[in-house]
Amino acid sequence: MPPPPLRFAANVGWLFTEGEADISARCEAAKAAGFDAVEIPDPYGYWGRAGGPEETPRPPPPPALPVALINSPRGDVAAGEMGLGALPGRQADFLESLQTAIAHAKALKCDRVHLLSGRLPPGVAREAQGPAMEATLVRNLLTASDLLAVEGMTGLIEPINSRLTDPRYFLDTPRQAARILEKVDKPNIKLQLDIFHCQVMDGNLTGNIRALFPLIGHIQVAQVPNRDEPSSQGEINYSYIFNLLQGLGYQGYVGCEYTPRESTVAGLGWLNELRASH
Repeated sequence: MPPPPLRFAANVGWLFTEGEADISARCEAAKAAGFDAVEIPDPYGYWGRAGGPEETPRPPPPPALPVALINSPRGDVAAGEMGLGALPGRQADFLESLQTAIAHAKALKCDRVHLLSGRLPPGVAREAQGPAMEATLVRNLLTASDLLAVEGMTGLIEPINSRLTDPRYFLDTPRQAARILEKVDKPNIKLQLDIFHCQVMDGNLTGNIRALFPLIGHIQVAQVPNRDEPSSQGEINYSYIFNLLQGLGYQGYVGCEYTPRESTVAGLGWLNELRASH
């Protein structure tokens, strides 16, 4: 029996952003375009309050498609924070952000939460701060594993490349993530492998995907070097990659986190061609 076809999730923080469309409208547009699910990286703006600050936040409205993934809160965005998981001395803040993420994931019926690791302090070398940040991240992931397990959820860590995207992000290579996951050793803490970041930092996609496959809990895609559609116009042969993933029996969603070259819909030829060929 052939393996089931891949399922694709539109990241509505990146796709269907044309015009004044809110998140609900973006989810509707993703459904109309043929996506199987959505990623909602920052659902927290949904939770407005009906009146004063003492009132209970309203849950987000149900989206048009299943929600494959949300991110944990970034922290103090104005101060340049990009997650709290690996920040020494911020364990209480991480726990609070985790509880917020779990509440939103429950409301959205989402079982995967990307736990943002955070950035190195400005002007601090990776070699100097890395050991303390890794130890902090491991401890926080162990805490997260227990809380997420109660809800039947999986926590994910994602290496974000430090060459093109974020030079200060702590977790920047798949090998580093694999080492941390080995230390945590919990079945519900997995790797979020963004193939764009993996290609930029390590290349060797076939070897890396095969070696990392047992650790993978979610996959994202974008073309290199411009982080646009996962078509044939770039470094990565995505037709080959999608066949590889399908052949390996990947069962999760493939998150589409990229900047369209033109409009979102105009750039979906790659998806339509893939669906037609299967």
